[in-house]
Amino acid sequence: MAKIEIRDLTKIFGPAPEKALAMVRDGRPKDEIYKRTRHAVGVNRATFDVDEGEIVVVMGLSGSGKSTLVRCLNRLIEPTDGTVRIDGTDVTTLSVKDLRALRQRTFGMVFQNFALFPHRTVLENAAYGLEVMGPPRLDKSTRRDKAAQALARVGLGGWEAARPGQLSGGMQQRVGLARALALDPDILLMDEAFSALDPLIRRDMQDELLRLQDDVRKTIVFISHDLDEALKIGDRIVLMRDGAVVQVGTPEDILTSPADDYVARFVADVDIARVLTAGTVMKRSEAVAVLGVDGPRTALRKMRNHAIATLFVLDRNHKLVGLVTADDIAEHMAGGERDLAVIMRTDITTVSTDTPASELIPLMAGLPHPLAVTDERGRLAGVIVRGLLLGALAERGGNA
Repeated sequence: MAKIEIRDLTKIFGPAPEKALAMVRDGRPKDEIYKRTRHAVGVNRATFDVDEGEIVVVMGLSGSGKSTLVRCLNRLIEPTDGTVRIDGTDVTTLSVKDLRALRQRTFGMVFQNFALFPHRTVLENAAYGLEVMGPPRLDKSTRRDKAAQALARVGLGGWEAARPGQLSGGMQQRVGLARALALDPDILLMDEAFSALDPLIRRDMQDELLRLQDDVRKTIVFISHDLDEALKIGDRIVLMRDGAVVQVGTPEDILTSPADDYVARFVADVDIARVLTAGTVMKRSEAVAVLGVDGPRTALRKMRNHAIATLFVLDRNHKLVGLVTADDIAEHMAGGERDLAVIMRTDITTVSTDTPASELIPLMAGLPHPLAVTDERGRLAGVIVRGLLLGALAERGGNA
């Protein structure tokens, strides 16, 4: 379900944008519009949705329009044309009063520069958004409690009394994130939030954001110029050029099916093995055994029918509990064993559906049977065989 609906969103910078807007609608390029009107096209008829609970990364090179776009979503920059709907409400038609209320109740913003008050404590900085929030205004004790909870959520419990100057860059950015989370907004707008950080701290903050998202499930629009960052944190990526959206898709969509030569060049140096996941390369298991239903003879019959030598074993709730091999069954049946639970092996390697393909390759190197892929409830989602993995990587231009 779409939380944010963006349709033909356009921003033209200049005192009289009407002529430039007409040229935008005619499909004229950005450079021509500027040459003829001396008006700059910041965003050019951008159209896409952001689903509830989704992280969408808007990215592109400097000047592509990504930061202008994100500021148009809550009208920090006034759009020239188009619509932005939040839960069905068109933000572009709101009065100043209603817009202020929407910003305070719905949006949280995290910027590249930490924008912390150096004379305030960490707790006071985290509580600032609550302090300036319009009516009904929260009392000081409630504001402090909410700010403290947000700081604990980002791993800064115990630092409430410190000043920003006592914190590292990564810790200061966590304060900025806590300040946004303290408002409990539906939507987080994050404009190059981690780009000022050192690479190691930046990766830590990316991991922290993903951990937080598992917990709070916010709708996040994240602006970045870093493709690796976008591939890591984005459920989907919106790629912009000269103010226009050139492609919208999952990381795998962007890498494996670029919309044009520009996108292809943009992603040319990415290792596909870092983007493909177990869920994208697995196949459905051809057959399984079920404890309490199938015995050794039934398991062997399924193996023969499907020309396989290994069978994964599930319980009655479809949870993966082990595997059996044809050799193990034959050996135990010779001794009179009829209970599949006694025969099966339980010390098996499994991966989740979102495990990157780069991690699957070493796991499968010495594995004598297919690799089991399980979902969040431990159920068998599919299996990966080495040939399937290598074929997927080769097809998409990766390396094994």
